[in-house]
Amino acid sequence: MPERALRRLTRYLQQWDLQVATAESCTGGALAEALTALPGSSHWFAAGWVVYSNEAKERDLGVQAKTLLRHGAVSEPTVRELARSALLRSGADVAVAISGIAGPSGAVPGKPVGTVWLGFARREGSRVRVAAVCKRFRGDRSAVRARAVLAALNGLYSMAKRSTLYSA
Repeated sequence: MPERALRRLTRYLQQWDLQVATAESCTGGALAEALTALPGSSHWFAAGWVVYSNEAKERDLGVQAKTLLRHGAVSEPTVRELARSALLRSGADVAVAISGIAGPSGAVPGKPVGTVWLGFARREGSRVRVAAVCKRFRGDRSAVRARAVLAALNGLYSMAKRSTLYSA
């Protein structure tokens, strides 16, 4: 587990009384599990969705069918919609969405195994700011999922601090 990034994020969330929401696909709830493993998580964790299938993405978080048809589940438009919806439906201050191809199969042209899109959303007054980043992680299924969780934690920290989106 990415302890250092997790503790840095949760300290910041608690310090500023912020809550986070998650919408996960390829990580299957691993990020929500990490965020809630620490005592006091009810202070910073608002809600989490595991939306593995396209149907769940549509039904539970309102991703448009045309977005999924045109761009696929592993895409910028999809994670942007997921992050925004998780933020708005949960009442959280920041949200993250993760959708990717953890492997060992599932690659499609232009989206090899290890491709992970992360979407981040945060409230700015009455507006919502949404950003997304694509990562290409190496390794087996477990490594891709673990790296996606770490990238999500670092991205959430950056988004919560209202700084530029984490890019490493």
